[in-house]
Amino acid sequence: MSLNLPSMKISGFTFLKNANMLFYPIEESILSILDLVDEFVVALGQGDEDDTSIEILLKINSPKLKIIHTIWDTKKFPNGSTYAQQTDIAKRACTGDWLFYLQGDELIHESQKEKIKIACNTYLNTSEVEGFVFDYLHFWGDYEHYFSDHCWYKKEIRIIRNLPEIHSWKDAQSFRWIPNFNGNDYFRTNNTRKLNCMNLDVNIFHYGWVRPPQIMKMKKSIANQIYNLKTQKDFFDINFDYGRMDYCKKFKKNHPALMQQRIKNLDWKNLLRYNGLAVINRPKMKHEKLGYRILIWIEENILNGFVIGGFKNYKLLDKI
Repeated sequence: MSLNLPSMKISGFTFLKNANMLFYPIEESILSILDLVDEFVVALGQGDEDDTSIEILLKINSPKLKIIHTIWDTKKFPNGSTYAQQTDIAKRACTGDWLFYLQGDELIHESQKEKIKIACNTYLNTSEVEGFVFDYLHFWGDYEHYFSDHCWYKKEIRIIRNLPEIHSWKDAQSFRWIPNFNGNDYFRTNNTRKLNCMNLDVNIFHYGWVRPPQIMKMKKSIANQIYNLKTQKDFFDINFDYGRMDYCKKFKKNHPALMQQRIKNLDWKNLLRYNGLAVINRPKMKHEKLGYRILIWIEENILNGFVIGGFKNYKLLDKI
């Protein structure tokens, strides 16, 4: 199957730091779209002394890969906006017509790449379309359980036009049109707007919550610092508690082929709980709370998947 279509260039981009220590499948993530893009730009933050991120990237051994070395400044860019600032650094170095953003724990299934390429080519000269929205599968604890409901964003922008007014927003979950950007407008809403996007009906496989419980606890601790949540009480001991796994959805389809080795290597199932009561003094996860469970049932069985009050930082266009 050919992915070559004329008169169009696509750039991939992301940011990264401490990939191996924090169990990011960054190699698999980049490779999942590397043959789809003409270049892949990585803003690589200076990590800890034992950070092997650069070795992981160099192992990919592709002339498409462009690495920009950066230093994170969480004081200047607080509350998670460091992620957005690093995303923007990578974005500015992209030269494509379309820019495909994948965070280090996100993958595309190999069966969907032709569909993405065709959509980008189809709307290349349709200026009304400023980006594409993907459907999300948020895996939880292991590779067999996931969420796609009220507790999580069901869709998000992952392809944007290469326009200077488009910036990463808040903590880099999404993108927004921000004119006259002053260098640190990542939480600005005044005189900004949502992007006009097409829904691609393609999944992003999000593995950010599939980590060994001890590493997941460390990742949460680091995130608390980046989001200025240092005073947040830590209810976990050595290991992060994912809660009741049987309250998650069961995944019965195929993962991207690039993830098969990680799936085989998963060795922490004995630390997950598939039934039983919550651990004493540990607050319930959202998916364990009765109120959320009732709301999710209403949304999925009565409202046909409509999310009440869900985060939606984009405007979906009808087919043009």
